[in-house]
Amino acid sequence: MDKERAVFGGGVAVITGAASGIGEGLARHAAALGMKVVLADIAVERMEGVVAGIRAAGGEAMAVPTDVTDAAAIDRLAAITHETWGDVRLLMNNAGVETLGFVWEMSAATWDKTLAININAMVHGVRAFAPRMIAAGKPAFIANTSSIGGLSTMPVQTSYIMSKHAVLAFSECLSLEMQVKKAPIQVSAILPGPVATRIFEDSKPGTDPMVAHHREAMRAMLAESGISGLEAAQRILRQVAAGEFWVSTHPEITAEFARQRAAHLSGLNKPQLAAETLALLGAH
Repeated sequence: MDKERAVFGGGVAVITGAASGIGEGLARHAAALGMKVVLADIAVERMEGVVAGIRAAGGEAMAVPTDVTDAAAIDRLAAITHETWGDVRLLMNNAGVETLGFVWEMSAATWDKTLAININAMVHGVRAFAPRMIAAGKPAFIANTSSIGGLSTMPVQTSYIMSKHAVLAFSECLSLEMQVKKAPIQVSAILPGPVATRIFEDSKPGTDPMVAHHREAMRAMLAESGISGLEAAQRILRQVAAGEFWVSTHPEITAEFARQRAAHLSGLNKPQLAAETLALLGAH
């Protein structure tokens, strides 16, 4: 924790999706490390509760209600942050949503909203904050939340899985661009494993029995074996502070997913459902 405090202490952190789950954990832990924390979320009441908790513990935090699907709202978030506390040391593009359903059964509006939250918000977060971070010429950090799902495939989670694959590609390309510009900005891709968040509780699975079965199985699994958002945040920020690009809450699981994905691609194997996937869907 001393290393993290030396890296982050006294700096400003901006965290999207900060009202619950991993985002809430990141906000609380960043504040405990001595950062001024800007929380951004659409769930205003929950977010303000997190801010109150941080302040009660002696930390500094402010809530900026933000709809991350609106690029102008993210620009506003950046403006408020800079006007209030100046340069940003840590940008955590963490907002995300799980949407369940077969590709052809999800509405256009649902598709648009899912991709806007999971992909576009990240792009606009970097667009809104990176220019000033680069111009400051000081070491800073951008961390984008993907998922171990970004290293796998899964039916009925298609919108989520494809968005998390996109986050990995975006983060790798962004890291290369920072290198090209010789900017002192470290980019990290976060791949959470089982974390007990609201992501499946907040998802709307529709009426298909397979989708509903999958949602309940995943929700129960996270509730039973997932680590807390705060524990996930502590693991994440430790690795970001250490300069890691690939950041995992569960390194062994992530490594296994990566090995399986690499083997699948190098063998040009046909997509195939495993027995455990069929069980998750209630298809036997």
